[in-house]
Parts: sequence; C-alpha cells; structure tokens
Amino acid sequence: VALANQKGGVGKTTTAINIAASVALLGHKVLLIDADPQANATSGLGFDINGKGIYECITGQCTAEQVLLQSEDIKSLWVLPSSIELVAAETELPTMERGHYVVKGIIDSVREQFDYIFIDCPPSLGMLTVKALSSSDGVVIPMQCEFYSLEGMSQLLNTVKKIKTLYNPTLQVVGILLTMYNGRLTLTGQVVAELKKYYADKLFKVPISRTVRISEAPGYGEPICYHDPYGKGA
Repeated sequence: VALANQKGGVGKTTTAINIAASVALLGHKVLLIDADPQANATSGLGFDINGKGIYECITGQCTAEQVLLQSEDIKSLWVLPSSIELVAAETELPTMERGHYVVKGIIDSVREQFDYIFIDCPPSLGMLTVKALSSSDGVVIPMQCEFYSLEGMSQLLNTVKKIKTLYNPTLQVVGILLTMYNGRLTLTGQVVAELKKYYADKLFKVPISRTVRISEAPGYGEPICYHDPYGKGA
C-alpha cells in the first residue's frame, strides 16, 4: 500500500510510520519502504539516514535483503531506508533499461516475507511516486482539511487513473485519510462536506486529530503508539 499525496506537509510520512508500527504491533510482519529522498520515515523510526538503502537497490549495488533494518522496539517491523542520494533516482530511472520495473522488482524480491508493505512516497507526482504506485496493490491518500488539499485531490486521482490504465490495472484507492483534523474549525466542516459529496465511499470514518504529541514523536525516533499510546492521536 502506497501513501501518496503530491502536496507536502499533509502528514503522509507521519501516517506511514504510525500505520506501519500499529499494524506490526497487532502481530503482523510489516515492511515500511521509505521512497522519499528526505528520509523522514527512516529518521522518524530512529534509523540513520546516511547508510545504504533503496537508492543502492535501484542502482543494483545492493539487494533489498542486504539493507533492510529491523526496529529494536517493534520486532515485527522492518524498514527499507532512504537517504538524500535518492534524489538522483528521479533522473536515473528513466534512462535505465527496464527502469519502469526496477522498483517493482525490489518490492517483489521481499514481498513474500511480509504480511503488509507500506510505501512512503515523496510529496510530488514525480518518477518515484509513479514507480511506487505502479508497484502497489492500493493507495491511501492522507490529506489536510484545507481547500488547497481538496484541489490537489482530483490531480492525484487522475494520476492514479493513468497509472491504472498504463502500468498497474489492479491499483485501487484504498481510502482518503483526514489528518491534522480540528473539528472546531468551520473550514474543517466545509472541506469534509465537500469530500463527502464527491468521495463519500473512499473517506475513512475516523480522522486523525491534530496533537502536539504526534508532531513530537519523530524527534524521539518513535511511533505515536510508543510515545503517547493513550493519546487521541494514537
């Protein structure tokens, strides 16, 4: 499952980290792939962002198996890390022979080892996001309750439709997840009303409330289920 939204700052990486950790704590074997050159999903779980990771897999220097990192806190959670080196992949992937299948090959090489694989995509509709969506069974779209986010939704859904037609006919929109939710704001109610009008069947019932604890957690290299397990955000 890819977590994608071309708009930055919508809580995509935070969602990826916390869903992966929560599903792992339920007893499933989970892999979180950090496909964002900012490497926030890697650092947010307490891992070094200067080691080898997905970029080395893309360029054929390593296999995914060689660079997977296991969480010390949650033994059934693994991370395929990222680094700033991944920026180069945006320009290198189109020039590679069978470049379109490189990311899919990396995922397929470890797919059977895990119950769930989550992919944290970069905040763009660039090559890395397209490759991640082309390799996924489904996409979860985290979004803020703001009108700019609403405008970007149709653009993202058009991209999903194109990828479905060209590369991945089985790709499904799993759902739209509201993040940084504040039910006291009039704007929030207006955006939710618009979403229900057009995407009612895709909107997850439970929004993720805006809490300081969720924002704090990456600084400790922890998911929210460790940092503040009984808080509203968790």
